[in-house]
Amino acid sequence: MTPLLLVLSSPSGGGKTTIARRLLDARADVGYSVSATTRAPRAGEVAGRDYHFLSRPEFERRVGAGDFLEHAAYGGNLYGTLRSEIERIFAAGRHAVLDIEVEGARQVRRNLPDGVYVFVLPPSGAELVRRLEGRNTEDAAAVRRRLEHAAQELAAVGEYDYAIVNDDLARAVIQVSAILDAETKRVARQNGLSELVAGLRREIERAKSR
Repeated sequence: MTPLLLVLSSPSGGGKTTIARRLLDARADVGYSVSATTRAPRAGEVAGRDYHFLSRPEFERRVGAGDFLEHAAYGGNLYGTLRSEIERIFAAGRHAVLDIEVEGARQVRRNLPDGVYVFVLPPSGAELVRRLEGRNTEDAAAVRRRLEHAAQELAAVGEYDYAIVNDDLARAVIQVSAILDAETKRVARQNGLSELVAGLRREIERAKSR
């Protein structure tokens, strides 16, 4: 199996992180890429599991050193994907799952165009508002800013390979898992396939000549 990079994007509250976590729980062949950020940890978040929490000077130093596959500013903080995270997962023979915003996904695609890019849509605008307000982690002004940004991100859906509607979490996870399985079977992604086919043809020719 050739490990693939699976990139999930959605507006904030769309469910990309939850889907990524459920996929990780369901499949032993998947590894989760932990993003880095300069924002402060939220209640219950654990460094190294939810995010790599970096100071802004450290984050910027590592950007300059070329350590990031992608990085972007969002809500006054910096977010990014360390190249070492993807390399670590691939080295273990697993698919790497990355949940990031649209701008970050664009940068990743420029660096890794062979990845699988999936956009997760909320079932409705009202549901997106309900999810954001239900977090109780930000004030009303911050929620409005996230909604404004969400409207802009939705316009990027055409840049992705697939789009799913997250109206039922279990079904959304199954859909993403099926996409990953299908992509591993694409002819262009299967190492050694041409040699296998050549061997089969030789065996058939030998059988014909008997």
